[in-house]
Amino acid sequence: MAKFSKFLGSIKGKIVIGFVAILCVAGSFGTGTFYPNYYITDKLVYKIESILLERAKNLGLHEPDFKYNSPETFTQAVSDCVDYLNFTVHHKERIPKGLIIAMAGIESGWGTSRFSKEGNNLFGIRTWDPKVPQLKPLDLPDARFGVRTYPTKCLSVQDAIDILNRHPAYEDFRTERARQSEWVESWNYELLVPNIAPWSTNEKYSAIILDTINARQLP
Repeated sequence: MAKFSKFLGSIKGKIVIGFVAILCVAGSFGTGTFYPNYYITDKLVYKIESILLERAKNLGLHEPDFKYNSPETFTQAVSDCVDYLNFTVHHKERIPKGLIIAMAGIESGWGTSRFSKEGNNLFGIRTWDPKVPQLKPLDLPDARFGVRTYPTKCLSVQDAIDILNRHPAYEDFRTERARQSEWVESWNYELLVPNIAPWSTNEKYSAIILDTINARQLP
């Protein structure tokens, strides 16, 4: 895990000079004399992020190994995965790392569940499409749904991020994330976490996730 963090840091160092240069150019085009053109600025930022992603890939950026043997190393593995995935999505679509770690930990028993071990599914993500690779619950072998399987655990993290970014059930979550991103230096999870309640039928799910974030001091 430490090796990937060090590798990621070296890549960031190698591309930072190019980022600053591109950002200066973007700033000159993305702002008017007194008022910024937010549409143009946002498009330029997206373009910059795409350029940096390609540069990072050329420098050897790849999905990190997902190895762990304890809740602590599981936390680091998820953290490394999120850092990697953050290179692949627009900055406005990034999910707070602490939230993803807490959800993965609770849903998978910190990587000990059958679905995480056999199917690389850290979030209990289901599918009703029989063509999608899946595992059936042991107590419901004839269930119409299955729990999705993934080639790697990091891909299940990617899918969870995509769901939070796309599914209409999490529109309030996205609204609160956008609101906070405009003015806070760190996430206010007390306002953000209640909006992921649809993820589980457990009415205490949001409280469990928030307690996990606070207890483990997740970022």
